[in-house]
Amino acid sequence: MASAVASAITALASLVPALPQSTTNGASTLGTLQAPVVSDFLTSNPLPNGFPWGLDTVFNTNPYTGGPVTGIPRTYNFNIARGFIAPDGVNKTALLVNGAFPAPTIEANWGDTITVNVCNQITGPEEGTSLHWHGILQKTTPWFDGVPAVQQCPIAPGKCLTYSFIADLYGTSWYHSHYSAQYNAGLIGAMIIHGPKNVPYDIDVGPILLTDWYHTPEEQLVVQVMETPTTPGVPQGPPFSDNNLINGKMNYNCSLVTNGQACTPNAGLAKFKFTSGKAHRLRLINAGSEGIQRFTIDGHNMTVMANDFVPVQPYTTNVVTLGIGQRTDVIVTATGPSNSVFWMRSDLSPTCDLANQPHALAAIYYENADTNKTPTSTATPYDDSKCGNDPLASTIPFFPFPATSNPAVTQEIDITFGPNKTGNNLFYMNGVSFRANYDHPLLVLANQGNFSYPQDPEWNVYNFGNNGSVRIIVHNEFPASHPMHLHGHNFNVLAEGVGTWDGTITHQQNTQRRDVQLVQPGSTTSPGYLVLQYDTDNPGVWPFHCHIAWHVSAGLYINTIEQDALLQKRQLPQSVSQTCVDWANYTGHDVVDEIDSGLKRSVKGRGLDLFADASE
Repeated sequence: MASAVASAITALASLVPALPQSTTNGASTLGTLQAPVVSDFLTSNPLPNGFPWGLDTVFNTNPYTGGPVTGIPRTYNFNIARGFIAPDGVNKTALLVNGAFPAPTIEANWGDTITVNVCNQITGPEEGTSLHWHGILQKTTPWFDGVPAVQQCPIAPGKCLTYSFIADLYGTSWYHSHYSAQYNAGLIGAMIIHGPKNVPYDIDVGPILLTDWYHTPEEQLVVQVMETPTTPGVPQGPPFSDNNLINGKMNYNCSLVTNGQACTPNAGLAKFKFTSGKAHRLRLINAGSEGIQRFTIDGHNMTVMANDFVPVQPYTTNVVTLGIGQRTDVIVTATGPSNSVFWMRSDLSPTCDLANQPHALAAIYYENADTNKTPTSTATPYDDSKCGNDPLASTIPFFPFPATSNPAVTQEIDITFGPNKTGNNLFYMNGVSFRANYDHPLLVLANQGNFSYPQDPEWNVYNFGNNGSVRIIVHNEFPASHPMHLHGHNFNVLAEGVGTWDGTITHQQNTQRRDVQLVQPGSTTSPGYLVLQYDTDNPGVWPFHCHIAWHVSAGLYINTIEQDALLQKRQLPQSVSQTCVDWANYTGHDVVDEIDSGLKRSVKGRGLDLFADASE
């Protein structure tokens, strides 16, 4: 059933926006008909055998052990600062990269070296920050994964850090802040890594970011999540999103604004071009904070060609389900006449999500259509009963990567929820709720041979040593789903469901692989379960956590260490040390006291001795 906001949009005589793009989205052009066209690959580089990646294909190259290393640099300069935007007409402060929401798209060819110079210019108030490059394996650069307290200290206000890493997988992904809940405030951007095609298509429409949107600043939302239920004057429980955006755009019913925020009706919707008879690639990204997205296009089916960074054997669907952090690439053939106009839709799941206005709309215009016309197409019905992904039997990768029947180690993890001794409601993984310490990145400690943290059990570290493979069995006793993300790997998804796993593995010789998978809701008597497995071929410290911002804030997070002996042999770059020195100097005179899982209180001077032997 459509919301009042969605119904008002479909009743508009035309889709002429009331606000300019610079007001709604700053410097971004995503969601406009002027958005740049995405090519098959970048050509400012050698093209051996006609392609930047040479003879490597989806059929003949194992991306986890092979693939190109081109040596071609792709350099970006990012300045992070506060600014005001009105993506749906409601004016609010946001955290922006180069003044844009969504942030600039990163583009590279498979095997290129991506270098991003990130400067923290956040003021009013100041905050630390970091950027995580979601889905990148970081096999040669585990210190640039971008998680503060794990691989680095936060980038201090007024300071910069240069991340540099190989585009080691190809397809569609995104980057975002990993500092507290900052990405809820706008620190998100798409990442396109061009690689060989597994399904032919004619036009690459580019990234389509789907984001639940909150009008309340993220700091206040974190307080709402973390405060005790009896705190006077603080809203209780997890927050409901106010709107749902496609490429950072949507309209809002301004009569619903009650806190004095400026609001302009009919701010403007995202618009896309289709060409009749052509096959179009859409790069769908759930870059939100809480909600499962159900994506459809009126009058069109979609052919799924990839999930996360994994090309899959194509299959047809009328709805794509995406948990937070997940990506799906689809092919859509424009079957209508050249003057056709259709609605693109993404709904926050009524069954699974907490949303006040769950419906996002965008317009698709064929080549001869009036680009201000309001579509009159009819929504596609779909099944919203399952808070999980497509059946594993449907999602078969192109390149097979079998899962062993006898992993070297099996780790079971129970997800529970409840109050701590002070009455704060927290998530627990095997009875421990995660809290980090930004002064002491775990990767640096492990690199120096420190793998035991008896005084800090809340760091929630699992050291798998030199075991060659790990199976993790997650039992979710909470009555909501969790998009579980593992850094540093694409894992085999062996099984998922509700109840007790019977040991059956779906397509064991070629299981679905991805870096985020939804574990379904459950209870103490019938938990949702997820069984995943991976080879420990990436010495480092890798987080495994729920990607719902509020669940991470409440501690739903562990750290895994693999191949600890090899990890100690790696030489960390001087910039890791310098970033922590900068952070220690900053927190020595501006004490940072986060209330969520992001930090234990910083203590002046504690970070300096840590790096006595860490420089080059």
